[in-house]
Amino acid sequence: MTTIDRRGFLTSMAWAAAASALPWQSSAASPASADAADAGIIVNALGGLDDPNRDTGALVPTITPRVLAEAHASGLTAVNITLGYVSGPDDPFEASVRDIAATDVLVREHAGDLLKVLTAADIRRARAEKKIGLIYGFQNGAMMGNDAKRVDIFAGLGVRVFQLTYNPANQLGDGSMAPENRGLTPFGRVVVARLNECRVMVDLSHSGERTCLEAARVSKAPISINHTGCRAVTDLPRNKTDAELRLVAEKGGFVGIYFMPFLNASGHVHAADVVAHIDHAINVCGEDHVGIGTDGPVTQIDDLQAYQAQLAKEIEQRRKAGISAAGERPDTYPFAVDLRGPQQFHRLAQLLAQKGYSSGRIDKILGLNFLRYAEAVWGG
Repeated sequence: MTTIDRRGFLTSMAWAAAASALPWQSSAASPASADAADAGIIVNALGGLDDPNRDTGALVPTITPRVLAEAHASGLTAVNITLGYVSGPDDPFEASVRDIAATDVLVREHAGDLLKVLTAADIRRARAEKKIGLIYGFQNGAMMGNDAKRVDIFAGLGVRVFQLTYNPANQLGDGSMAPENRGLTPFGRVVVARLNECRVMVDLSHSGERTCLEAARVSKAPISINHTGCRAVTDLPRNKTDAELRLVAEKGGFVGIYFMPFLNASGHVHAADVVAHIDHAINVCGEDHVGIGTDGPVTQIDDLQAYQAQLAKEIEQRRKAGISAAGERPDTYPFAVDLRGPQQFHRLAQLLAQKGYSSGRIDKILGLNFLRYAEAVWGG
């Protein structure tokens, strides 16, 4: 544990004060909101609660006073964090159980700041109690082995988001970088059905196009693409086609736009790119089905040069492991350079307002659309 320095504390408090004054957080100013009482809820459909200045190499959150202070200052209500196996030599099932147990310990140790989210009501509770809600999620279905009943185990442990594939293929289907684009496997169909029965979100981020379309069609519950971009705007495999986006929306699902390098063909992403992809997604899906899944934390990076040096090593490791995606390069950042740190959500809201978005529509994008989707899948 480290202590937050005076400058970091004052910066955090300044952002908290600024957040309370933002017009899009006032329910009275948001008559078009899906639920005025929930205005100001911010849900990151895929992100982190860690410190990018301290590379631990682990998915379990890095909870320090600074991380907590900057998360609170950002206005964040809840975040889907990645736990468990994504790639590597560890046993996928054991690694996933271990991460869940370790994160449960952190939630108990920081009960004044953190809350484990199991239902949509817990997101509202997190906001009411001024806590950060942690939504436990997976980004690879490898921990299923060949036993779909493991869904019941993980649902019982509190996993609420289940992404079927990472970039390569697995036993459930093909990821976005699998060249064959073979779609959902028979076992994948069984797992989707089991996820529906256990009321766990089926997330099609990172999936190949056929896998996404087939899963959306066979799922009896709405499905999501929690962190993606629009391929019609930037033609890269990690982004979703209009057909995928449209089908997810038609089935009552949710699409979260990330802040990743895949939003710009150059790999150098700015806030304007994020807004452009949100705008396109809304044109395709409608304003009730689009939100944010930044794929990053809210803690400010102190030294960008040192961070980029570490990032270059990480990308090289990802390439060697065969899990990298087209568009990842050592000279790019995994975030929009002008949309990062604890101010990122407030800055995005300001940019959307400048584009002419109403406060009600901004409320939806920043959290209410995910909340609606969570109610449909998890219950209230």
